Amino acid sequence: MNSAEWNTLSFPKLNIEFPVYSDAFTIFGISIKWYGIMIMLGLILAVIYCFRRMKSFGIDDDRANDVVFFGFIGAVVGARLYYVFMSWDMYKNDLTKIFAIRDGGLAIYGGVIGALILGSIVARIRKVRLMPMLDLAGMGLLIGQSVGRWGNFFNHECFGCNTDLPWGMTSPKIQAELSANAYTISELTGVTVDPSLPVHPCFLYESLWCALGFLLLHLYSKHRKFDGELFFMYIGWYGLGRMFIEGLRTDSLMVGHLRISQLVSGLCVIVSIVCIFAIRHKIKMDGEYTFYKDTEESKALIAETEEKYKASEEKRAAKKAARQNKDAELRPEDKLTDDEDEKADTIKEELSDGSDN
Repeated sequence: MNSAEWNTLSFPKLNIEFPVYSDAFTIFGISIKWYGIMIMLGLILAVIYCFRRMKSFGIDDDRANDVVFFGFIGAVVGARLYYVFMSWDMYKNDLTKIFAIRDGGLAIYGGVIGALILGSIVARIRKVRLMPMLDLAGMGLLIGQSVGRWGNFFNHECFGCNTDLPWGMTSPKIQAELSANAYTISELTGVTVDPSLPVHPCFLYESLWCALGFLLLHLYSKHRKFDGELFFMYIGWYGLGRMFIEGLRTDSLMVGHLRISQLVSGLCVIVSIVCIFAIRHKIKMDGEYTFYKDTEESKALIAETEEKYKASEEKRAAKKAARQNKDAELRPEDKLTDDEDEKADTIKEELSDGSDN
């Protein structure tokens, strides 16, 4: 089987098939994967969205830069460690595979945990209020996950059990994976799969679920009742969708006969609902709530950064004006007339000729 046949993705009931390669292109002998490209694209779109809305949440975007940067590092490290820990048998005989992130193997829940830990530490250091920052992070995560899941599409992974639905997909890669693990899948999940039949495109379900979640949170964001509510809603929304989608998958991370992501998803739904209702009840009992964006601290930090930026721009403009008006700044008696300018050029030429001799 040649490369094109091996990478051909098919939707039999739609009579559609086309090659889908995991490699996008090669630079200096290094293969760049679509998986990584889609994750980076999702990150860029999420960062653009979040930074455009920083001030409306009372966050100083200059201070938030460090939180976003280290939060991303924590997310990547956490996502990889979580996946490796849950799939240790795949890595214990070759530890170098742990660093092969380009080939896939990132767990979203590990990413959220890693981002929360490192991001929270940096937020405290940089005086960034955590809960409104998490509200933005929740919406950003939904953008990143919606786009990033298409990396699984290019890797022919994150698929489910057999389906008769029109969008059921298959490929030689998927069939080989199912054939190799059919017995294990049956033993652990009780699901019998036929490698020759189409399967659920679970990556697509999750991508669409996250896109819908982002749209809903974006529309609701101006009506939120407290700082952090959007983040709890993100946890609950994603957990609810993942709980059902994970039940379709055949490549779940397992602990015994339990799908670990399905268990975590269910807990997320419960925790988010409890937290939202508990905080809303407390606000109702207290009778009032002040968003961080309306506090003097938030306004002062944003104003401080704006003043620094303004001063920096004025200094830069002054330097530029000084360079452009250098001749105008000279005293009239210091300026050369046209004749004196020509004489100076003649003297320079004579000196140059003399040095050559």
